[in-house]
Amino acid sequence: MTADDEDDEGPPKLPGGKFYMTPAGRQRLETERADLRTARHRVVEIVAWAASNGDRSENADYKEGKRRLREIDRRLRFLINRIAHAEVVDPAAQTQRDRVFFGATVTYANERDEEATVTIVGVDEADMGAGTIGIGAPVALALLGRQRGDEVTVRTPRGPEVLEILAIRYPER
Repeated sequence: MTADDEDDEGPPKLPGGKFYMTPAGRQRLETERADLRTARHRVVEIVAWAASNGDRSENADYKEGKRRLREIDRRLRFLINRIAHAEVVDPAAQTQRDRVFFGATVTYANERDEEATVTIVGVDEADMGAGTIGIGAPVALALLGRQRGDEVTVRTPRGPEVLEILAIRYPER
């Protein structure tokens, strides 16, 4: 088994064997897959042209094209497996809105009375700069299933930290 094969075994799964993703997250992966397929066709044409020029051993266009094809194929395999194993969950369809579940936007305060607001999304969608955290993140795992007013303890590099849930929101339908 090569390192490339390890990337293709499927996504990391949460307890229960689920791999969650929002509809928007799935659409981003589908768009990337379509873009890569288009790019692959262009690279195949370049490689075919470069191969027709003769000696491939010293043909930089051929070598670079083959390297790029391997990169594209590796990413395509990854995306196909990601999409195939995903369970798409629409947070707007959540009926139990008083508890933290996948897709919830949660405002919490830490022990220093600093407030933070995060939205729990799939691991491929996480972006702290945009205020989203992956469902497998320690904060997300601590918040899941809890409700407003609950206090949860999260392990951080500085040690355990207590967070109080101040608000829970879900997108409207």
